[in-house]
Amino acid sequence: MSTGKVWLVGAGPSDPGLFTLKGKAVLEQADVVVHDRLIGPGVLQMIPTGARRIDVGKQAGNHKVVQEKINQILLDEALAGKKVVRLKGGDPFLFGRGGEELELLKAHGVPFEIVPGITSAVSVPAYAGIPVTHRDYTPSVHIITGHRRQGSRSSIDYAGLAGLGDVTLVFLMGVSALPEISAGLIRAGKDPDTPAAVLERGTTAGQRRVVSTLQSLPDDALRAKIGTPGIIVVGKVCALAEEFHWAEDRTLGMARVIVTRPREKQSGLSQKLAMLGAEVIELPSIETVPLSDKGHLDELVFEHYQWMVFTSEAGVRYFWEYLREKRIDIRSLAHIRFAVVGTATKKALEERGILVDYMPDTFNGKALGDGLAERVGDVERVLVFTPADTPSDCADILTERGCSVTTAAVYRTRYLPQEALELRPEDYVVFTSASTVKGFVQSMDMDDFHEVTAVCIGEKTAKEAGKYQMRTEVSEEATIASLIDKIIQLHIERSKAD
Repeated sequence: MSTGKVWLVGAGPSDPGLFTLKGKAVLEQADVVVHDRLIGPGVLQMIPTGARRIDVGKQAGNHKVVQEKINQILLDEALAGKKVVRLKGGDPFLFGRGGEELELLKAHGVPFEIVPGITSAVSVPAYAGIPVTHRDYTPSVHIITGHRRQGSRSSIDYAGLAGLGDVTLVFLMGVSALPEISAGLIRAGKDPDTPAAVLERGTTAGQRRVVSTLQSLPDDALRAKIGTPGIIVVGKVCALAEEFHWAEDRTLGMARVIVTRPREKQSGLSQKLAMLGAEVIELPSIETVPLSDKGHLDELVFEHYQWMVFTSEAGVRYFWEYLREKRIDIRSLAHIRFAVVGTATKKALEERGILVDYMPDTFNGKALGDGLAERVGDVERVLVFTPADTPSDCADILTERGCSVTTAAVYRTRYLPQEALELRPEDYVVFTSASTVKGFVQSMDMDDFHEVTAVCIGEKTAKEAGKYQMRTEVSEEATIASLIDKIIQLHIERSKAD
């Protein structure tokens, strides 16, 4: 068996938008991913479904996996021929112990690469409106680890740091040692009135900042109940936060949105939400897959139908795959008129060279059935493509109105298992179909959903969410744009209430 390879990848501070392009490309081809506690959930969701995940997360004073064991895991997986990605918060070589992890690999001749990441020492202050350098305030920035081995005495050279003058000091992993850092710098001669800040959960929807003076910061942070992860910044630039803050000022600043729609449909919605300032976590609760047995489609005689109806983009995609598999010429459908449920499905058809004959003004199955029933002639036959084992509102209404209707399943919806995600009451969970609700409920390790704010497309989706006592909100129209508008409205109302 050939030896595998290890990539030490910096995952950045948490915001998935700050994960590097190279890091994402390397992650996508991983067989095994070994990750820390501080990796943001948005980055963790980028791990391929086929990759094995090994959580070696460590907390101060409570090492889940000791460093020596982590080193051995990397070696063992690589020697087993695996492509191993070691995901580390921030940058792997900045207080990340990346060098220690390479020593064992190098000793055994295991190939490796380093993918640098964006360090929290710069990015977290930036998200709080604090530039770590500014020529009117400071000539340099110094980064210090505030973490100490359990039971050890501080090794921070406070006298040396205080003697540097007007420089910016950034302490990583030092929130628990904040009183000692403050006192140590003041004892060493640092002006007690020097501006200072503690920044919690930077670059996430839960980020908070406390800006004070070096002397007052420990008490102010205690009153604010600042926790970990966090960093401490000391220097005149901290005073600029009040003027330069921006992250929370965005339209969806400080909002966290969970997107549950299938992975192949997420990118557009996720990108738009992220550009508005939301922290977006992609949690696809379902996926669509083609049917393995298509015998029922082989029995259809397309010449017998005058209408074809598609109730989803997936239906279009999988039907066209079937046509290619069976070498059926699209010209054999020239006599057929086409109806679709909404704009996404219409776009999918038009991309395949078919112009739509009917689409309802309201994008749901009921409206599609009602509108189409008025257009179908007495002798015309309708073929409705559906997902397997799912009732069709459109087909039911057409049947009730006396139309000749045949339904044909072209794909199946499958629910996806998910890694545990800790939901917060203030999160918005987006559902675009009843099946995404079902998949979400099945994938979450929780029994009580009454605090989940479900932002839904359509009353049918909201009805399914309501079965689990979720707080349901419905977009005005069954479009992505309207869905985003609803999230913005809810977030503005919540911000005003707070």
